[in-house]
Amino acid sequence: MRTVRGATDHVVVVGAGLSGLAAALHLLGAGRRVTVVERDADPGGRAGRLALGGYRLDTGPTVLTMPHLADEAFAAVGDSLDRRVDLMPLHPAYRARFADGTQVDVHTDGDAMEAEVRRFAGPAEAAGYRRLRDWLRRLYQAQMRRFIDTNFDSPFQLVHTDLARLAALGGFGRLDRQIGRFLSDARLRRVFSFQSLYAGVAPARALAAYAVIAYMDTVAGVWFPRGGMYALPRAMADAASDAGGRFRWSAEVTELENSAGRVRAVRLASGERIACDAVVLTPDLPIVHRLLGRAPRRPVRLRHSPSAVILHAGTDRTWPKLAHHTISFGAAWERTFDELTRTGQLMSDPSLLITRPTTHDPGLAPEGKHLHYVLAPCPNTATGPSAGAWRDLGPRYRDSLVAQLERRGLHGFGESIDREALITPVDWGAQGHGAGTPFSLSHTFAQTGPFRPRNLVRGYDNVVLAGCGTTPGVGVPTVLISGKLAAARITGTPRPVRARPSGVPAPAVVPSSKGSVDDPS
Repeated sequence: MRTVRGATDHVVVVGAGLSGLAAALHLLGAGRRVTVVERDADPGGRAGRLALGGYRLDTGPTVLTMPHLADEAFAAVGDSLDRRVDLMPLHPAYRARFADGTQVDVHTDGDAMEAEVRRFAGPAEAAGYRRLRDWLRRLYQAQMRRFIDTNFDSPFQLVHTDLARLAALGGFGRLDRQIGRFLSDARLRRVFSFQSLYAGVAPARALAAYAVIAYMDTVAGVWFPRGGMYALPRAMADAASDAGGRFRWSAEVTELENSAGRVRAVRLASGERIACDAVVLTPDLPIVHRLLGRAPRRPVRLRHSPSAVILHAGTDRTWPKLAHHTISFGAAWERTFDELTRTGQLMSDPSLLITRPTTHDPGLAPEGKHLHYVLAPCPNTATGPSAGAWRDLGPRYRDSLVAQLERRGLHGFGESIDREALITPVDWGAQGHGAGTPFSLSHTFAQTGPFRPRNLVRGYDNVVLAGCGTTPGVGVPTVLISGKLAAARITGTPRPVRARPSGVPAPAVVPSSKGSVDDPS
């Protein structure tokens, strides 16, 4: 594995999102001195927090899977996730509601889900589910360490016995066809293939290997942190601070001072200079390329995933038919993906994710009130309506979403709204996200694994990237991994870490002796 050359005693991490915080914790655990520079006043990045009239809104992801990856970051500094965050497993993980009025609860416990599938679609589908579950597990085992949780220096690293295992499992076939080998019920097939949208690819065109996301969602388990998803980055920042990390809040990096292929310092909008030995850049790629002064040359231009409109609604009532996470599927399916990824149209028959975080934490809303998060996928601004068009389109689309929710059984939703916030592609673009999407680059074959933008930057000896625009990709688990991989590029291959038993004091963090740098204060 290639690593940063030269001294790496003091590392500046640009961005306090999940990837930057993971990188900071792993670097601190390896004895580096770390300064995290964040343009916002609080941690989180995409996983931030918005206060709105007594409601506390998670501005980004609402689904937490694979929490052991976060625990690895805490364990790097002798801390633990369970010491910092109160995690609640969700049962069911999701509730799926269909246009024909039927619904199925998605359980991550195998026996419970087999029983639910039998109730929903009969014994043959229940047996197919068991075979699918085993296939998802084997697919995950074939991919995780070799193709996801790894730093690629060359595509030739793909040549491994695990590649043959993945091929034998059908990982290079099409996702929808592979799911169809196990399930004939079209509704159930949606439950185990809609996750490809996270990767920015329609199930009919996605590699079956991306079913690993369905493994995370439907087998490994879904959790919710008390205090909302923001509780995770808040806890990570606190753990990093307690381990000796320094944070500069409300400080925007506007320039990288470089000489002879090395960044010597970062400069802030205030004019302040922070000297460093290495830099981890976690913003979205357009900001990274601006700081570096260039974008890397690629034979094919980068393609971005679809975007999303999010309606945050604080309401004076709720609806018992909703679970913590409810997927409301429209009748259309293939047409929906064509609209999102090809024709650039708004979904004519939308499928929606409705999250009600007050199901498990009523404290996120004023007493007697409820919080609903409605996510509607939409085309990005390179494929669909421009950022400028969204300024006028946004309010009209909000009204159509409310009407759609009421037609699907949330009667009186519009009248119940006490406070609301609408986020559209114009808002994502204003935050620096390419093509107005928070989901960054799509996971086409040419943008996956060793073909995704590398986390080492050609022409710079001491710059490393982390976040969803680099390896391994989009999603909470993968950006946590990206932070660990970025740290490993600086420190070398990390030793395995385990969460310490409760009551055992954290080990001292020993600074590296590799030279000295200017004081970051």
